[in-house]
Amino acid sequence: MSTRGSLRLATRGSDLAVRQAASVRDALADRRYDVDLVEVETRGDQIRDELIHRLGKTGAFVRALDEGVLDGDVDGAVHSMKDMPTESPPELQVAAVPERGPPGDVLLTPDGADLDDLPAGATVGTASMRRQAQLLASRDDLEVVPIRGNVDTRIEKLLAPGLQHEHERRLEAAEDGDGDGETRDDADGDGTDDGDGDEYDRSPEEWFDDLDELERKALGREVDEEFDALVLAEAGLQRAGLLHQVPHQRLPAEEFVPAPGQGALAITATAGDAADALHDVLDHPRTRVETTVERTVLAELNGGCIAPIGAYAVLQGAHVHVTVRVLSPDGAERVEGSRDLPVETHAEAAAEFAADLRERGAAELVERAREEADRD
Repeated sequence: MSTRGSLRLATRGSDLAVRQAASVRDALADRRYDVDLVEVETRGDQIRDELIHRLGKTGAFVRALDEGVLDGDVDGAVHSMKDMPTESPPELQVAAVPERGPPGDVLLTPDGADLDDLPAGATVGTASMRRQAQLLASRDDLEVVPIRGNVDTRIEKLLAPGLQHEHERRLEAAEDGDGDGETRDDADGDGTDDGDGDEYDRSPEEWFDDLDELERKALGREVDEEFDALVLAEAGLQRAGLLHQVPHQRLPAEEFVPAPGQGALAITATAGDAADALHDVLDHPRTRVETTVERTVLAELNGGCIAPIGAYAVLQGAHVHVTVRVLSPDGAERVEGSRDLPVETHAEAAAEFAADLRERGAAELVERAREEADRD
């Protein structure tokens, strides 16, 4: 079967980024385009131990990819939309916005506990100032600490302590029992099983064999911080194939308002045949409208990755319902609101809504968050 053309698309080299780019490649392949994915290392990848909001201006994971587009080395670049700066070179355009994945955040715990079930002072990991602020606004007793790494690495850090403790208990049980993994409970010290101890129906070796690959990696990971929970984007977990491997609870979007563009991809290109092809095959009008509203609010509030801004838009017939929440980094102060915007003028109406929020104090919160990030 003949192809309609060849395209070279840049992507970050992380497993999640490659999976996202592969979904774009497959959609184009279904329309008989031959697509070559080109992996590019970005500044965000190079500085692995640095928090995202300390990487400078928005775009730490984006600029190197778009430079390849502008230089003509590739035809387009595949981005997570929430990582993209709101300003870009005029010759660069968002050629396509594919249909969005789940936009919200999820709470991951080793046992499936929800946010209210976490003990006082529980340690929750996140790399996002927005998630930090929203967590503290909901529960100011939590200890919210930074965590970086790929999605699977973060999950391994969450699961490691519990798995390692369980492995040690099973090894001790096997040594104290008769070799079949049964625990001998000798509470009175007379050398006999008192009969009220835990029993394991599998040996440590059998237990290990039943672990999945992620759990085995977690078991061997060195632990420098124990987490009770993590907060991650549901779309990232889904695309990484990990959503159903770890107990999780969806966080309510009205309280944990997603980052602008979260769950969506964006393919950038310069004007021309490649951009036209990407748009015709991949662009999803509903997602483009919704994310345009969210990113317009972000741009008007001068937010980027630095400020704790959530903006979530849903197209509802002739209107776009948008919810915005701007917080101080400690979650103690907030400016928030919702509005129905006419779809015909959704971008202009979003800018007007952002201006109202700015006047109500959102601009001050954004500036304070930026100053705090600079101090860190």
